[in-house]
Amino acid sequence: MRFSQENLWRRYRDWFYVENMHGFDWAAIRRDYEKWLPHVAHRADLNYIIAEMSSELTVQHAYIDGGDMNLPPRVQVALSGARFEADKASGRYRISRIFAGHNEEDIYRSPLTEVGVDARVGDYLLAVNGEEVKTDRDVYAYFRGKANAEVILTVNSTPSMQGSRKIAFRPITNESDLIYLNWIEANRKRVSDATNGRVGYIHIPDMGAAGIREFIKWYYPQLDKEGLVVDVRANGGGNVSRMLIERLRRRVLGVNFRRGDEDATTYPDGVFRGPMVALLNENSASDGDIFPYMFREAGLGPLIGKRSWGGVVGITNRGNLIDGGVVNVPEFALANTKGEYIIEGYGVDPDIEVDNDPRSVIAGRDPQLERGIAEVMKKLTSPVRLPGRPADPNRNKN
Repeated sequence: MRFSQENLWRRYRDWFYVENMHGFDWAAIRRDYEKWLPHVAHRADLNYIIAEMSSELTVQHAYIDGGDMNLPPRVQVALSGARFEADKASGRYRISRIFAGHNEEDIYRSPLTEVGVDARVGDYLLAVNGEEVKTDRDVYAYFRGKANAEVILTVNSTPSMQGSRKIAFRPITNESDLIYLNWIEANRKRVSDATNGRVGYIHIPDMGAAGIREFIKWYYPQLDKEGLVVDVRANGGGNVSRMLIERLRRRVLGVNFRRGDEDATTYPDGVFRGPMVALLNENSASDGDIFPYMFREAGLGPLIGKRSWGGVVGITNRGNLIDGGVVNVPEFALANTKGEYIIEGYGVDPDIEVDNDPRSVIAGRDPQLERGIAEVMKKLTSPVRLPGRPADPNRNKN
C-alpha cells in the first residue's frame, strides 16, 4: 500500500505539468495522507486515499483506478433492445418498445429487429427459454445468465399460450448505444422537421474513435444542408477535436465541374458552406471543452447551452502499478495564443446561455437544441450557394 502511494506521489512530483504543483507543498501533502494507510482494508480504500491526496492539487483528470480489487465476475444479463411493461390484468409482461437500431453496425445492433426475428410491439412475453414469465418477478430476472447463447422467447398477441409462437434472438449485454442512437435520431428529426429539411444535425459523443465515426458518418451526407447544428453536449473528451475543427473551418477556394454534371464540387473537398452553431453543456468535458472553445476561436458560430466541465490538462499513463492499478498524471496544459492557460478549472462559457430545465425535459422539450435551430435559421436569409457552370471556353483561334 505504501509503495503504491509513494509511486503515485513520485509520478506527480516528476511529471505534473507545472513544477510548482499549483503552489502546494506536495511533500507535506504526502505526509498528511500517510497516516491513513494503517486503516486501509481493501484496494478500494487505497484508491480513495490516493484520489483524495491527488485532488489536493485542484486539477481535473487526476484519475486513479483499478488494482487488485479481487471482485467476483458479474452475472451477465441477456438484453433484447426492447422495453417491457407489466399488464396487471393478465399478470404478464408486454413488449412496449423495440429500439430500431442500425443493424449494419454491430454496436447499434437491435436483436429483435434482425432478419427472421418476428417480435412485435404489443406482444405478450409468455416464456424465456421455456420458463414461464409472470409479473411477480422482475422481467430481467428471467434473462440473468443467458447472455452468451441464443435466447428463445415465447410470445403471443394475447396473454394465452394457445396460438403462441417462438422466436430466437442473439442477445446483447449493453443497450446504451441503442438508447444513444434513438436520442440522436430523434434530435436529427426534430431539427429537420423544424427547418423543413434545411438544417443538418450532428452529435459528437466523444473526441475519440466513436466521435470520429459519428462525425464521418453524418457530416458528409449533410454537406448540402443550408445550416448545421453541431452538438457536443456530454462529449466525453479524447484528442481529435483539432481534426474536426480543421474540417469544419474549411473554406471554398475554388469549384470543380465535369461534363454532364451541373453541380459543382468544392476545392478543397468536404466544405460546409452554411452557418453553424455548437451546443455544449456542463457535461462537455476535456477535449469536449476544447472543441467549443476552438469552434468560437475559429469563427464558426456561437456557442449555446451551459458552461462546460473545465478540465483540459492532458494525461498519460506511464505504466500501471504493480497490481494493475492505473495512475494518470495531468502532464500537458492548453494555453491561448497570448500565452495564458485556459479552460482548466473553469470551463467554456456559452455565447447564449440556455438551461435544459427539468420541467422542459420531462415535457419532451430540448430548449438548447430549440435555440440552436433558431439561431441558425436567423442566418439563412441569404443561403450560400456555389457559382454556376461557366460558359464553355472556345480556344479555336481560326
